[in-house]
Amino acid sequence: MKIMFSVGEASGDLHGAALAKALVKQVSQVEMIGMGGKHMASAGVHLVYDIQQLGVVGIGEVIRKIPFFFRLRTYLLNVMKREKPDILICIDYPGFNMQLMKKAKALGIPVIYYILPTIWAWNKSRGNVIARYADLAISLFPFEAQLYKQLGTNVIYAGHPLLDMVQPTMDKEKAYAAFGLHPQKKTVLCMPGSRLQEVQRLLPVMMQAVQKLQQRIGNVQCIIPRASTISRALLERMVYPATVPIHIGEGNVYDMMQISTAAVVASGTATLETALMEVPTVLVYKVNRLTYTMAKLLVHVKYIGLPNIIMGRRIMPELWQDKVTPQRIVSVLQPLLTNEIIHERQRCAMAMVRSALGSRGSVDRIAMEIVKFIKERS
Repeated sequence: MKIMFSVGEASGDLHGAALAKALVKQVSQVEMIGMGGKHMASAGVHLVYDIQQLGVVGIGEVIRKIPFFFRLRTYLLNVMKREKPDILICIDYPGFNMQLMKKAKALGIPVIYYILPTIWAWNKSRGNVIARYADLAISLFPFEAQLYKQLGTNVIYAGHPLLDMVQPTMDKEKAYAAFGLHPQKKTVLCMPGSRLQEVQRLLPVMMQAVQKLQQRIGNVQCIIPRASTISRALLERMVYPATVPIHIGEGNVYDMMQISTAAVVASGTATLETALMEVPTVLVYKVNRLTYTMAKLLVHVKYIGLPNIIMGRRIMPELWQDKVTPQRIVSVLQPLLTNEIIHERQRCAMAMVRSALGSRGSVDRIAMEIVKFIKERS
């Protein structure tokens, strides 16, 4: 059995790695190839393209890289022609993967789409494309699966994989020692994203906010998990002027979350991860002006944070665009660090997100469904 993956971002790399490991447990004789990152490589996927140089965000950035994406798509199609995989599994990254899946179908290669485009937020027409070209769609949320079914999609919901993945690997004492942090200090977790443009926009603002917190309340330290798509050298250059103790972490992100007092996190999957780890979090979202203007016209949700969408109310503070300033971040983050009642209230709200997503074991169930699907098609 030969399976090809198409993954374009750091979060997809983590999901792809977890799925690859689960597939190996289901089928001993399986060959896995594709586009992905270091986590998928460690899970046994032979990378035909490493995603470290892919990270872009926003309409302007995507437009500038269109010729590159055309070349990349052609390259992956040539890989498919040569390798003849039994299935192509597209994970998230819809701007690229939805075009790739059309070409794969033209080659006669069945397509499974995992982590679907968010048609409940914007661009509902993408749902019709998935319904037409995906032989099997795998949804992460029950309400999302219902929307896709209404469009005629062959879709399943087997639970959310983060319920299995978001687990610390060491106790707090060992984590503090591993990351060189002081147990008595307030620890701020900064997650500026996995795309280069995100990091360049958000990390300097986060660092200024942490500096201001240090000036106001003292006893502050910071930890920054490095996304696999961002070089350590870049992060070190960007945090170098800061006088607050800062640790750039490699791996073990959930251990970092476990010892964090509060977090400031770029909008995306990471906000769901901090919610599942019950870390009081401030969500920040900032893109270029054109992208934001288009988003205001096209997006049809009250919230952009997954925990808020899942719960149907704002349990996690959100700062958008011009509100992403050091002063605004400090005004929301400081009470989470210093006021025990506010801190505990948000921690309890975060704990409710895990209950809303159902039971663990989803990745194994998803792998089972994929293997069953491939065997039936064969």
